[in-house]
Amino acid sequence: MPTAADHPTMGYELRSHTADVAVEATAPTRGDLLAALADGLAAAMCESIPATGERFSVACRAESIEALCYEYLDQLIYERDVRLVLPADNEARVAETDGSWSLAASARGVPLSEIDAREIKAVTYSEMTVERRDDAWYGYVVFDV
Repeated sequence: MPTAADHPTMGYELRSHTADVAVEATAPTRGDLLAALADGLAAAMCESIPATGERFSVACRAESIEALCYEYLDQLIYERDVRLVLPADNEARVAETDGSWSLAASARGVPLSEIDAREIKAVTYSEMTVERRDDAWYGYVVFDV
Protein backbone atom coordinates (compact mmCIF):
# COMPACT_ATOMS: atom_id res chain seq x y z
CA MET A 1 0.00 0.00 0.00
CA PRO A 2 1.33 3.47 -0.82
CA THR A 3 2.40 5.90 1.87
CA ALA A 4 2.66 9.69 1.86
CA ALA A 5 6.32 9.41 0.84
CA ASP A 6 5.27 7.58 -2.34
CA HIS A 7 2.99 10.42 -3.51
CA PRO A 8 4.20 14.01 -3.65
CA THR A 9 0.52 15.11 -3.94
CA MET A 10 -0.32 13.35 -0.68
CA GLY A 11 0.25 14.90 2.72
CA TYR A 12 -1.11 16.42 5.85
CA GLU A 13 -0.67 19.58 7.91
CA LEU A 14 -1.43 20.16 11.57
CA ARG A 15 -3.75 23.12 12.07
CA SER A 16 -4.35 25.04 15.27
CA HIS A 17 -7.91 24.75 16.53
CA THR A 18 -8.88 26.52 19.78
CA ALA A 19 -8.12 23.99 22.57
CA ASP A 20 -7.97 21.03 20.16
CA VAL A 21 -5.74 20.08 17.23
CA ALA A 22 -6.85 19.64 13.63
CA VAL A 23 -5.32 17.75 10.72
CA GLU A 24 -5.83 18.80 7.11
CA ALA A 25 -4.77 16.41 4.35
CA THR A 26 -4.92 15.81 0.62
CA ALA A 27 -4.24 12.64 -1.36
CA PRO A 28 -4.95 11.05 -4.74
CA THR A 29 -7.27 8.31 -3.33
CA ARG A 30 -9.66 7.93 -0.40
CA GLY A 31 -7.41 5.28 1.16
CA ASP A 32 -4.35 7.49 0.83
CA LEU A 33 -6.35 10.36 2.36
CA LEU A 34 -7.36 8.35 5.42
CA ALA A 35 -3.77 7.12 5.82
CA ALA A 36 -2.53 10.73 5.61
CA LEU A 37 -5.06 11.81 8.26
CA ALA A 38 -3.85 8.92 10.44
CA ASP A 39 -0.25 10.05 9.92
CA GLY A 40 -1.39 13.51 10.99
CA LEU A 41 -2.87 11.96 14.13
CA ALA A 42 0.53 10.38 14.89
CA ALA A 43 2.28 13.71 14.28
CA ALA A 44 -0.19 15.46 16.58
CA MET A 45 0.74 13.01 19.33
CA CYS A 46 4.51 12.96 18.83
CA GLU A 47 7.00 15.33 17.18
CA SER A 48 9.69 12.74 16.50
CA ILE A 49 8.73 9.18 15.60
CA PRO A 50 11.44 6.49 15.82
CA ALA A 51 11.69 3.78 13.15
CA THR A 52 10.87 0.96 15.58
CA GLY A 53 7.72 -1.11 16.00
CA GLU A 54 5.82 -3.96 14.39
CA ARG A 55 3.00 -3.55 11.88
CA PHE A 56 -0.55 -4.43 12.86
CA SER A 57 -3.81 -4.49 10.89
CA VAL A 58 -7.03 -2.55 11.30
CA ALA A 59 -10.39 -3.07 9.58
CA CYS A 60 -13.54 -0.92 9.76
CA ARG A 61 -16.97 -0.66 8.15
CA ALA A 62 -19.35 2.30 8.09
CA GLU A 63 -22.35 3.80 6.28
CA SER A 64 -20.49 6.82 4.82
CA ILE A 65 -16.95 7.92 4.03
CA GLU A 66 -17.06 10.42 6.92
CA ALA A 67 -18.25 7.73 9.34
CA LEU A 68 -15.50 5.42 8.02
CA CYS A 69 -12.90 8.13 8.63
CA TYR A 70 -14.20 8.58 12.17
CA GLU A 71 -14.26 4.81 12.85
CA TYR A 72 -10.73 4.34 11.48
CA LEU A 73 -9.15 7.16 13.48
CA ASP A 74 -11.08 6.15 16.59
CA GLN A 75 -9.84 2.57 16.12
CA LEU A 76 -6.24 3.83 15.93
CA ILE A 77 -6.70 5.69 19.23
CA TYR A 78 -8.14 2.48 20.72
CA GLU A 79 -5.18 0.45 19.40
CA ARG A 80 -2.83 3.01 20.94
CA ASP A 81 -4.49 2.55 24.32
CA VAL A 82 -4.71 -1.26 24.17
CA ARG A 83 -1.38 -2.06 22.49
CA LEU A 84 0.46 0.90 24.09
CA VAL A 85 1.80 1.95 20.69
CA LEU A 86 1.75 5.03 18.48
CA PRO A 87 0.20 4.04 15.11
CA ALA A 88 2.66 5.42 12.52
CA ASP A 89 3.40 4.93 8.80
CA ASN A 90 -0.25 4.25 8.12
CA GLU A 91 -1.46 2.52 4.97
CA ALA A 92 -5.12 2.16 4.02
CA ARG A 93 -7.43 0.93 1.29
CA VAL A 94 -11.05 2.03 1.07
CA ALA A 95 -13.86 0.32 -0.83
CA GLU A 96 -17.53 1.16 -1.34
CA THR A 97 -20.02 -1.59 -2.08
CA ASP A 98 -23.77 -0.97 -2.28
CA GLY A 99 -23.60 2.09 -0.03
CA SER A 100 -21.44 0.42 2.61
CA TRP A 101 -17.87 1.56 3.14
CA SER A 102 -14.98 -0.63 4.30
CA LEU A 103 -11.36 -0.02 5.14
CA ALA A 104 -8.40 -2.40 5.37
CA ALA A 105 -5.36 -0.73 6.90
CA SER A 106 -2.13 -1.28 8.73
CA ALA A 107 0.17 0.80 10.90
CA ARG A 108 3.58 0.46 12.47
CA GLY A 109 3.08 0.38 16.23
CA VAL A 110 5.86 2.39 17.86
CA PRO A 111 6.04 1.46 21.56
CA LEU A 112 4.86 4.37 23.70
CA SER A 113 7.75 3.63 26.07
CA GLU A 114 10.12 4.86 23.33
CA ILE A 115 8.50 8.26 22.76
CA ASP A 116 7.30 11.38 24.53
CA ALA A 117 3.72 11.55 23.32
CA ARG A 118 0.92 14.06 23.83
CA GLU A 119 -2.42 12.43 24.52
CA ILE A 120 -5.14 12.76 21.95
CA LYS A 121 -8.38 11.85 23.73
CA ALA A 122 -10.68 11.36 20.76
CA VAL A 123 -11.51 12.08 17.15
CA THR A 124 -14.54 14.34 16.72
CA TYR A 125 -17.17 14.82 14.05
CA SER A 126 -16.79 18.57 14.68
CA GLU A 127 -16.01 20.20 11.32
CA MET A 128 -15.01 16.83 9.76
CA THR A 129 -14.73 17.00 5.99
CA VAL A 130 -13.94 14.21 3.52
CA GLU A 131 -14.56 15.21 -0.09
CA ARG A 132 -13.26 15.18 -3.62
CA ARG A 133 -11.71 18.50 -4.69
CA ASP A 134 -10.57 18.80 -8.28
CA ASP A 135 -8.14 15.91 -8.87
CA ALA A 136 -7.52 14.95 -5.22
CA TRP A 137 -9.27 13.93 -2.01
CA TYR A 138 -9.37 16.45 0.83
CA GLY A 139 -9.89 15.80 4.53
CA TYR A 140 -10.08 17.86 7.70
CA VAL A 141 -10.43 16.31 11.16
CA VAL A 142 -10.42 17.81 14.66
CA PHE A 143 -9.01 15.82 17.59
CA ASP A 144 -9.88 16.41 21.23
CA VAL A 145 -6.72 16.86 23.32
